[in-house]
Amino acid sequence: MEAATNNPTNAPHPLSRVFQIAAGYVIAVACLIWIFHDVPLSGLAENIKGIRWGWVLPAIAFDVLSYATQAVRWRLLLRPLGDISPIRATQAVYAGLFTSEVLPMRAGEIVRAYLASKWMSLRTGSVIPSLAVERFFDGVWLSLYIGIVAVFVPLPRNIFHAAEIFGVVIITGTVVLVTLILRPHGRPAAATADTRGPASTPARATQRMLLPFQRLGRWLVHFGAVVRLMGRTPAFYLSFGISSLILAFQAIAFWLVMVAYGFHFPIWTGAVVFLIQYFGTAIPNAPGNVGSYQFFVIIGLALFGVDKTRATGFSVIVFVLLTMPLWLIGSLALRRSGVTIGQVRRDAAQWMGRG
Repeated sequence: MEAATNNPTNAPHPLSRVFQIAAGYVIAVACLIWIFHDVPLSGLAENIKGIRWGWVLPAIAFDVLSYATQAVRWRLLLRPLGDISPIRATQAVYAGLFTSEVLPMRAGEIVRAYLASKWMSLRTGSVIPSLAVERFFDGVWLSLYIGIVAVFVPLPRNIFHAAEIFGVVIITGTVVLVTLILRPHGRPAAATADTRGPASTPARATQRMLLPFQRLGRWLVHFGAVVRLMGRTPAFYLSFGISSLILAFQAIAFWLVMVAYGFHFPIWTGAVVFLIQYFGTAIPNAPGNVGSYQFFVIIGLALFGVDKTRATGFSVIVFVLLTMPLWLIGSLALRRSGVTIGQVRRDAAQWMGRG
């Protein structure tokens, strides 16, 4: 990886970063205030005491299995670009997850792409499209699972309407993806003309104004080329099928914690609450989705008549039980990678500056 430059224009604007971080923390604090403002601590403690710990270990096992499956899927997507071992792929996934737990705005995705590009001797920009394809796969299966669950559990009207809108977005994304894959191979983007020669001051100012758009255009062309390369291999479609297991394993883990907590809901009910939480925390916010995670779990349980005190206790327990293994494995994975978050930030800023 090339050494980082000292050009200040390569770094993201500090105010933009501050606003992004502040927005995430404001959301988290607002959610936490709503969650705990009328919940007696004695009631929380009483609910937590009754946990049946024999169900917790299988729940954690399914959650860990979901992330191992994600690594398998990602490895298949990256196959046209090169080979990454299953251990390395899993390590990158967990290192990224841990980073997203301690930093806001899903910064772990950049860490994951950075590690894979480092180990595969690729540019980070070549790995980024695989992450976008993963999110698309997750969206498709999320839509399908919502439809399946709706057959067994009647969904509230507002959730059903939100799912319909989300389905339209997924259909649009499918059209874009298929277009990219089926599009004939084009010629590589032409190199940007050398602007170091004599030029008037207005011309240079115009070139500087257009530079971000030129970089974006070149990156979009590269993005399309990488997606097309992935989409024309059998591994692409195998990875799509494997994606169905990731959400399924996470939903099972969530439901098993419900059973451990003392809820006697069928697995379809657990799936509904999990999907509401998953859907609600899809937008990047505070580190680890603290606050928003608990908020949407409580909202989901309220649909099935669970009082707020009991729902709040469960939202805290399920968050801790399914996040602690991620913290432990992820911190170990990041430490053993030999990469620091600061190093990733510097190189990411350099890559964004180069376009």
